[in-house]
Amino acid sequence: MPEIQVLRIGHRPDRDKRVTTHTALAARALGARRVLVDSRDPKLEENVRGVVERFGGDFSIETGVQWRKAMREFEGKVVHLTMYGMRVDEAVDALRGEDVLVVVGAEKVPPEVYQAADLNVSVGNQPHSEIAALAIFLDRLTGGEALYSERGGRMKVVPDGRGKNVVDLS
Repeated sequence: MPEIQVLRIGHRPDRDKRVTTHTALAARALGARRVLVDSRDPKLEENVRGVVERFGGDFSIETGVQWRKAMREFEGKVVHLTMYGMRVDEAVDALRGEDVLVVVGAEKVPPEVYQAADLNVSVGNQPHSEIAALAIFLDRLTGGEALYSERGGRMKVVPDGRGKNVVDLS
């Protein structure tokens, strides 16, 4: 399976900790192998690594990343999620089998992101959350394969239509 990474640009640790955490968790749950965040945030790293430790999977996070360098050096397709790009279904067809770096912004992204990306991709044409856009994009890109995959963690969520059912396997 191709490598999928997510690059979060514009993270403000004091303001965006919850949204960036959810971006990383959505990326993990939907098939990405790595999240890169431009601002250094040890607490964010700790929180995401804790989820990976408990629920398993081959996933990593790195903060304090130079986003320009990450985009330039990525060996695959760089995809920027925006309201202004090509439609997601058209983009996904063009990306099948490719390693992908998905760029999501926390605040207004610089114009050079649009120019440096191989594809600017829209998930709808209405204002919405970058987490929603990332989730829809990754689900379409992976064909939903990651949703219920086993991750080998010490904790496992067991589907239950009437409540929470989490099993500790340790």
